[in-house]
Amino acid sequence: MKTLRYISVAALSAALFYGCGKGSKSGDAADSVAADTAAVVEEPVEALPDTAYASAEKVNARVTVIDTLTDGTVPPGSRFYELAKGSVLTFRNDPQRNAAFGGRVKGTPSEIVVDWTFTTQTDNRDTGVGHWGGGTGWTGQPLYVQWPDSCVKAFRAEGVVNADFNGREIIFGSLASRLYFVNFETGKATREPVDVGNPIKGTPSVDPTFNGNVYVGQGVPAQRPFGALVVDLHSNKVTDVVPEDPRALRHWGAYDSSPVRLGNFVFRPGENGILYKYTVAPGRLIPHSTLNYTVGGAAPGMECSMAVYRNYGYVGDNHGHVLCVNLSTMKPVWYYALGDDIDASPVLTVEDGAPYVYFSCEVDRRGDGDARFVKLNALNGDEVWVNATPARKRNADGKHFDGGFYASPLPGIGDCSDLIFTNCVLNTSGSNGRFMAIDRKTGKTVYTTPLKIYSWSSPVGFLNENNKMFVVTADGAGNIYLIEGRSGKILVTKSVGNNFESSPVVIGNSLVVGSRGNSIFKLSIK
Repeated sequence: MKTLRYISVAALSAALFYGCGKGSKSGDAADSVAADTAAVVEEPVEALPDTAYASAEKVNARVTVIDTLTDGTVPPGSRFYELAKGSVLTFRNDPQRNAAFGGRVKGTPSEIVVDWTFTTQTDNRDTGVGHWGGGTGWTGQPLYVQWPDSCVKAFRAEGVVNADFNGREIIFGSLASRLYFVNFETGKATREPVDVGNPIKGTPSVDPTFNGNVYVGQGVPAQRPFGALVVDLHSNKVTDVVPEDPRALRHWGAYDSSPVRLGNFVFRPGENGILYKYTVAPGRLIPHSTLNYTVGGAAPGMECSMAVYRNYGYVGDNHGHVLCVNLSTMKPVWYYALGDDIDASPVLTVEDGAPYVYFSCEVDRRGDGDARFVKLNALNGDEVWVNATPARKRNADGKHFDGGFYASPLPGIGDCSDLIFTNCVLNTSGSNGRFMAIDRKTGKTVYTTPLKIYSWSSPVGFLNENNKMFVVTADGAGNIYLIEGRSGKILVTKSVGNNFESSPVVIGNSLVVGSRGNSIFKLSIK
């Protein structure tokens, strides 16, 4: 296949949104989406400068351009995720990772109801790092797709979906080494699961142009090849495999991060220490360029998902390094030392017209110390504040459990717009943990709410008709908590599954979340 040439984002967007609609009539959902895309993405948005601050000199960076014929410029006004209205196609909903799911409830909710339970298969092969079973792990967030009518017609014509397929589909990767597809209303399978060869821990991404591509990263190697995949939903098959990269300085080929698409490019951080940039083609990704880097001679891996503001990307690694990268050139813009392993994905917010990025780390490499939660100026990396929480690594049964932050933060909305929420693993009294509310201006802890046990799962939010925010979060013992956002008061605690390492996706007053074991749940907040 020939290398794709760079074309205007508007034309590309319209073409790909229409890609499901072969033979569709004028006026189908895909047609209207394409028209909206062409109208919106051409709005002028200024690109951030191609510059490097002094802090970036600490990063020994090597950029390799593989496809020299394709212009690598990333359009700063690309709004694919915004235009895919109603769908959740990547971890925490969009490139900002701000979990703006739009959850709604009435009054003060007082009940958590299990609507359905979906059971996965089990994969008990020895991976060299344990047996992983089924269900979902960390981060394991399900995706929710409202397919355009043209895609529904195409999938039916291609015979890849069940007869009752209605276009509202939950998609998730499982530790059972499969990509699953579930009807949002009924909890029944919408199509056959796709065997991806190895357990999936992270969150896949559905291409936001609805071209049928799903980008999947494998988590642990039960077999080779081991790496990253593209699944084509028009055939329900793996159509592209990216194995372990011999150029990597870190020899671990997992991909727990959730890829993100900008313009005609997909970006994927790897646990091998490389940030990859691809151009998009049907059923595959074509390598465009890579960023290989070391700091102090070490090449750490990246497990968190990258956040994006215009043409800048923000990612952290296992050694506590935070990098801002110009995604057009793949060169570092600034660097910040957070001090320990970063697994939790960052969140990007715009406050009073200025962009900020929030990062948090674990207590891993140090054994004991403070789990740090920081707010940084997204343009230059300047530190705004640091919130430090005492935590430690805990050893039990020959394994270690890191303290600190695995959960990605949740910006407050409504009556909690001045707050940002997260979960912290303390390990100071057994496997204890807590839910935290932090003041976004000062970085001071407003309150903490003890949980029954630690939580790796990321909190999600709901608003009622009075603009009052409620937070739902889950813990490592299978408990789901409904919390009043302003006060931290727990309104409901419900024991549902096993270990909820995974983060939920929110649709209306419902959420879908997977657990270790083999169960995926749809829950309604009432």
